[in-house]
Amino acid sequence: MDAITTAKKAAGEKAASLVHPGMLVGLGTGSTAYWAIKKIGEMVKEGLNIQAVATSLASEKQARELGIPITSFSEIQQLDIDIDGADEVSEDLQIIKGGGGSLLREKIVALASRKRIIVADERKYVKTLGKFPLPLEIVPFGWELVFKTLQTLQGVPTLRTKDDQPYITDNGNYIIDCSFGVIKDPVQLHQQLKMITGIVETGLFLNLQPTVIIAYENGEIKAI
Repeated sequence: MDAITTAKKAAGEKAASLVHPGMLVGLGTGSTAYWAIKKIGEMVKEGLNIQAVATSLASEKQARELGIPITSFSEIQQLDIDIDGADEVSEDLQIIKGGGGSLLREKIVALASRKRIIVADERKYVKTLGKFPLPLEIVPFGWELVFKTLQTLQGVPTLRTKDDQPYITDNGNYIIDCSFGVIKDPVQLHQQLKMITGIVETGLFLNLQPTVIIAYENGEIKAI
């Protein structure tokens, strides 16, 4: 296991330690959240009684295979804790997510949670957002119009593909990854993008007051 994977595993397991009996838990998506889910599965096997909502079909599949009981928002109204990864976390704890393609479900779960835990390795912790292209979940119909509108906003959009076809989210939508350079005012950008018809959600996760667990290659873990 390389240093980065070891760091991700450490961050995920640290986050899993915050899950207590009786909790309703949001399970994130991605390479760091994977380790949190794996650890929670071990805890359930040892007798931990929880219920969970997953942010993607992949995470739900992993959770079910590990014996983690899955529920849904038809059964519950709020989660106690949400554990998820990030593509970038700024020093003021603003976040870019969506590299794994699950940003819409991730945001629904995050906003439905009392406590939000973000797990990431040190490469994801940045001074200012913007190096990582911003994922935007969009409806397939007329996606070309959204693409052109983003260009007028000085964005550099790219339609995400898989096997030479448009990448399809769990919700049946497309994703455009759009580079805006350094994002000096993420709140304004988010509001501007949400006004564009066809954009379902942006990967800007703002003002969520998360606890951020950063794992370093040297084995150190910091909670911010």
